[in-house]
Amino acid sequence: MIIGKIIGNVWATRKNESLNGHKLMIVEAYQYGGGYSRQYPFVAVDTIGAGIGEMVLVVTGSSARVVLGQNNIPVDNTIVGIIDQIDIPPEHKD
Repeated sequence: MIIGKIIGNVWATRKNESLNGHKLMIVEAYQYGGGYSRQYPFVAVDTIGAGIGEMVLVVTGSSARVVLGQNNIPVDNTIVGIIDQIDIPPEHKD
């Protein structure tokens, strides 16, 4: 799983039929030690109604397709949870 923050939406009126009805969000991965990596934001299908600015859990690869209940859908990343809080003990922080 990846922890990330939603930074935007993707609007695509023309796309693969299997993506119709799915909300696409831009996610920025959380970096260990705090902060976000602006180097590689990615697109994820939103299955839970998350919004811009929220921290989320994202599954990748075949797990992303399993969540959608379709093994043949062209999806690499799916948002499966909204994070309320992250606790990292001080001895594990940079």
